[in-house]
Amino acid sequence: MTRSVKACYGRPVKNFWDTLPKSFFALAPLEDVTDAAFRQLIAEYGKPHVIFTEFTSADGLLLADERGQKQLRRKLLFSDIERPIVAQLFTASPERMEKASKLVAGLGFDGLDINMGCPVNEVVRQQCGAALIQDPRRARELIRAAQNGFGGPVSVKTRIGYNADEIETWVPELLAEDLSALTLHARTRREMSDVPAHWDRVARAVEIRNDLKSSALIVGNGDVKDLNDAREKAAQTNCDGVMLGRAIFGNPWLFSNREDERSPRERIEALMRHLDLFDELLKDTTNFAVMKKHFKSYISGWDGAKELRIRLMDTENADEARNVCGSSPALHGESVKIRG
Repeated sequence: MTRSVKACYGRPVKNFWDTLPKSFFALAPLEDVTDAAFRQLIAEYGKPHVIFTEFTSADGLLLADERGQKQLRRKLLFSDIERPIVAQLFTASPERMEKASKLVAGLGFDGLDINMGCPVNEVVRQQCGAALIQDPRRARELIRAAQNGFGGPVSVKTRIGYNADEIETWVPELLAEDLSALTLHARTRREMSDVPAHWDRVARAVEIRNDLKSSALIVGNGDVKDLNDAREKAAQTNCDGVMLGRAIFGNPWLFSNREDERSPRERIEALMRHLDLFDELLKDTTNFAVMKKHFKSYISGWDGAKELRIRLMDTENADEARNVCGSSPALHGESVKIRG
């Protein structure tokens, strides 16, 4: 069944962070992955406690040409089923952060998050993302600007350091600005995702928060495989919540508490629903190529999956991909061998 989707206006006054259970689970912002179509699919199949948008350039929202504005606004499209929904912005300019935060407030978001952890060179060169770890003064100015502009709960997602672990100084700087939540990706910028996440540092961040008597929630992030793993990490570190990212690929059921393996038919049907939502929400502004990064995640693990995936990779639009999916024997109740 296709559900209608529309932009939402009129942000609730209540700070949703205060209503979350402990421990809560959040969907991470993943560029070119957690777009409007995939987020709604996740909300339908197994909703997390909090959903974040892809990170969006505050500079672009204010300065881009008409075409660029249209594309960026699509990143900020959401439906009520996703609430509470948090928009994530990045910029090095407090002035632009404040103006973009006002825009986000007008769109009806429940919260605003500032990206201070992206390690990508292009972002760091702009003095954004993880570069802010080296510039605490600017980071705090950005938080204050976001709070002034948004008028609601502001959070930060960052890393434990730039070249080395810096949480003993970095975390207190951020918590001095009365954040609603602080998400720590438990690696440095230098480590990227090349080493195991240091969850002991999330535990230390919780201790620092408690010592400072801050009310900010601490959210851990990095190498979380599933909900059971998230629960274990929350218990080990005493953090308030856990953010899951890469585990969502091909698995919109991640937050559903259902642990059994999905059948080939279920996986194909989920992909087809994803294709429907892409057409409904993003076809006019987003290249269909972004859908292709999902195909392997959905279509794998049974005899014939590779051949189906190859055919899907040759498609040029959602209609063609749906037709390919519709031809799969697994979709029509025929028995297929599951690979262990």
